[in-house]
Formats: sequence, structure tokens, C-alpha cells
Amino acid sequence: MTNSKESTVRLLITCPDQPGIVAAVSGFLHRKNANIIHSDQHSTDPEGGRFFMRNEFYLPGLDMAGLEGLRREFTDEVTNGFVMDWSLNPVWVPKKMVVLCSKVDHALMELLWRSKRGDLETEVSMVISNHPDLRADVEHFGVPFHHVPVGPSLRDKVHAEDRMFELMEGNSDLIVLARYMQILTSDFVSRFPNRIINIHHSFLPAFVGADPYRRAYERGVKLIGATAHYVTAQLDEGPIIEQDVIRVTHSHTVDDLKRLGGDIERHVLARAVKWHLEDRVIVDGNKTIVFRR
Repeated sequence: MTNSKESTVRLLITCPDQPGIVAAVSGFLHRKNANIIHSDQHSTDPEGGRFFMRNEFYLPGLDMAGLEGLRREFTDEVTNGFVMDWSLNPVWVPKKMVVLCSKVDHALMELLWRSKRGDLETEVSMVISNHPDLRADVEHFGVPFHHVPVGPSLRDKVHAEDRMFELMEGNSDLIVLARYMQILTSDFVSRFPNRIINIHHSFLPAFVGADPYRRAYERGVKLIGATAHYVTAQLDEGPIIEQDVIRVTHSHTVDDLKRLGGDIERHVLARAVKWHLEDRVIVDGNKTIVFRR
């Protein structure tokens, strides 16, 4: 019996929908003696829509050198017939994840705990925080912790981001903002397109920005929620990956909302991160296609 990740690859495809896409892909994999383990497709419209595919397949003996050859063959034999964005991602190579946080720990601890249990296909390469408070908690998991303070001016922020970029270089397939209470500059975000996930403590598009629980309390809402989304230059406007809500009543205080919301936040973020790491998310403009199990 083989290791479930050994020689296993995930193929993601986005292209204009037209007849023959599935046949071309499956025919190619059959010719290469690949065994398709999972396959998901979605079309926005069979006439003039967009087509999305996620295939997970096993090819005996495939290694990194063989994968490079497979990519070239896929380009020559399949993609020339379609206007196709695609990627082939080796499952046996875990993505490196960097977590940014401030002082609040619930989302961070959930990710570290799940990673240690093997629930997330990742190597947590480091945690970076603008405060030193969580160093001991992070290092307890054997994960490097870096304190990078952020001053009040734009120049201070740019300097801090340059330092973070130096630390992360070569170690950041995915960046997760686990209640990192700083707004990233557009220059920093542009370096990691669709590779930064944020957890916002509100059911977007409601209560964008700071202090959403207090604003929800003042508005007298009956539902609060959390939203995990990709980060773009526009604050809290990036493509949404996952959301959840919980009912609240007039008797709940602001602190109650924060406590209840915190539990939703950590689970929503963990699901979004897991799906990204498993190549289940395809970005389509300002929306996402999420192939869940």
C-alpha cells in the first residue's frame, strides 16, 4: 500500500466553458497511466460561461523531476486547445504557512493545534507578531516566533513590512492573518496575490473595518458571524472563502458577542486555510469556487 500523498498531484483548471475539456484532461491522464482519485467540476453557464475543475490523481513513481516533465506535456497536449489557467501541485510537498497575529490568540492557537495534529497539510514556518505577548505560546509548539513592531506612521509600517518580507522569503506559500490588527499596504499585498487569508470578525459585507462587534451590538443585530477571505488592496473586500453565523439576543453584551464570535472565527478560519492548502479554492474575479468534500 502506498502513502496517500506519495506521487499524488492536484490539477486546478479555469477556462471558458466548451465541449471536450473533461475528455481532454481525462484522456491525457489515462495516457500517462494516472489514476484519478477525486474529480470536481463546475460551470457558471454551459453556453459562454466559465469552467472550473479540480482533479486529484496518483501517478506511480512520480517525483519532482517527473512533475516538471508532466507540466510540459500537459501544456503541449492539452492547454493549446483551450484558453486555460491551470496548475499542477504536488501533494507530497506541504505548503509553507506564515501566521501573522497581534495579542488575541484564539485563531492562532487553533491553527497551531490543527497543524500539530496533522489536520492541516502545511509546515508552519513561523509566526510574526507586532507584539511579543504570544511568544511562549507559539514556541511551545516548536514554531519560530518573530516580534516585528509596527509604529504609527506609514514609514514605520513600510519598514516593518520590509522586515517581515525578509523573514518570510522562501518560507511563505500562504500567509494567514489570525487577528493581525494591522492593515497591510497594497505593495505588500501585491506580492502575494490570493495567498493571504484574513479572518474578519463580522459576516461581511456587514460591519467592514474596525470594532465590528461593538457596532453590531449598537445596531441590535440578531446574528453575528465571521468571514475568511483573501486579502486585496481594498479593506475587507477580497474574495470570500468561508463564513458562519450564530444567533444572539438583546441580553448579550459586547463582551458576550466577542466571546461567541471568537469561537466562530477560529473554526471559519481553520476551514478556509484547510481548503486553500488542499487546493480546493479557485478565485474567479472577486468570488471563489470552493470544492468541498
